[in-house]
Amino acid sequence: MSVQPRTGILITNLGSPDAPTPTALRRYLAEFLWDRRIVDLPRVLWWPILHGIILRTRPARSARLYEAIWTDEGAPLINITRRQRDALSAALRVRTELDVPVAIGMRYGNPSIASALRELDAAGVQRLIVLPLYPQNSCSTTGSTFDALADAMRQRRFVPDLHFIGDYHDHPGYIAALVASIREAWATQPPGERLLFSFHGTPERFRSEGDVYHEQCLHTAGQVATQLQLAPDRWQVVFQSRFGREEWLKPYADETLAALPSEGIASVDVICPGFAADCLETLEEMAETNRKLFLNAGGKAYRYIPALNDREDHIAFLADIVVGAL
Repeated sequence: MSVQPRTGILITNLGSPDAPTPTALRRYLAEFLWDRRIVDLPRVLWWPILHGIILRTRPARSARLYEAIWTDEGAPLINITRRQRDALSAALRVRTELDVPVAIGMRYGNPSIASALRELDAAGVQRLIVLPLYPQNSCSTTGSTFDALADAMRQRRFVPDLHFIGDYHDHPGYIAALVASIREAWATQPPGERLLFSFHGTPERFRSEGDVYHEQCLHTAGQVATQLQLAPDRWQVVFQSRFGREEWLKPYADETLAALPSEGIASVDVICPGFAADCLETLEEMAETNRKLFLNAGGKAYRYIPALNDREDHIAFLADIVVGAL
């Protein structure tokens, strides 16, 4: 009788610095911003800008932002991803009656993708399902994760049978979980006049170069709005967290929120469907900084609806994806 190879699950996300300090941020940003998928300038031009300017000024500012969201357990993104791992592992035991190893590998920082592969190796894994927790596929997230995985595999003698999940932007369980989270928020407090779907931005030129991210963001938001039966003037897609001087996907979240009160919109709800776990970009940028921007511009009510995190329906649909790959 043949023995089936053991399958393991690698879940990945962007990552966080090891501590909210300038030293830790400098190390984290050096890895993040050196990735060609993030900044694709020629290295001979980018190196002096990165090391001569950015890494001398940005770490201290970023450390203050991380310190504002840091918990006793560390970085929120890492803690939430650990809870997602544990919940997914438990769900898979129930669904498959198998002990399926699940490991975390962050694209930048710790725990790394390489360390996760070593963990799965020690568990005897010979078949690997990789689930990047990026609902929409982008070269700067999903593509970069694949690059890191390939780099880690390049150092190994044995390459396992590999199933890489590229996106789940229109998975029925994902859409249903987003809809449920919004409805739950509206059950505690009436809806705002407009619902903003805020996605992380990418350079506009990526679209013409073949990136499908923008299209998938619009598709996700459209499906959620349809299920919520929202009129076209009740919802809007925006893009946040731009970096550098080139044009990024528009409309920009901060400019939109600053303008809405002058257009007669006094209350908004904001959800970030592209983030599987709350992190700096949601907890600080969207829940705090942009809240102040909207209220200072004359807005009256601003509500951030949390990421899906380790909600039961979120974990259930992630288990659906994995079981399908199994």
